[in-house]
Amino acid sequence: MRGVVIIALLTTLLSTAAVAVTPDEMLKDPALEARARHLSQELRCMVCQNQSIDDSEAPLAHDLRVLVRDRLSAGDSDSQVLDYLVARYGEFVLLKPRFEPRTILLWALPPLALIAGLIGLVVALRRRNRVAVEPEALSAAERRRLATLVEPGTE
Repeated sequence: MRGVVIIALLTTLLSTAAVAVTPDEMLKDPALEARARHLSQELRCMVCQNQSIDDSEAPLAHDLRVLVRDRLSAGDSDSQVLDYLVARYGEFVLLKPRFEPRTILLWALPPLALIAGLIGLVVALRRRNRVAVEPEALSAAERRRLATLVEPGTE
């Protein structure tokens, strides 16, 4: 029983996310392969959309992984490979868009939304914690009217 628990624990600890890279795609040079894997994790599978090409088993992801490795083997730098893929497939191929003037809204909206939410929270808490205004004292006529409505001695 103890052995089964240890095996289950080791399997859980040593398991990683499914990686779709096949051995025939891998480069012989470990340094180039490491660069290719790093780039593959930054590129979006156009079929799976929110999955990197490193994790996707789609045929297009396979083609992109091979293309990345071909470009690296040809001597391209990481930025040249990314630029080539962006030119070919558009900015959408990057899982993390670049910080450029045309993407400034994409990068600025989350912090602005957070700031607006915090300001809204502060305003709501201030309104909630305001001291209630005491009601105005009753006039003499109102007190007489109230006395006729409520009999003395009964509450």
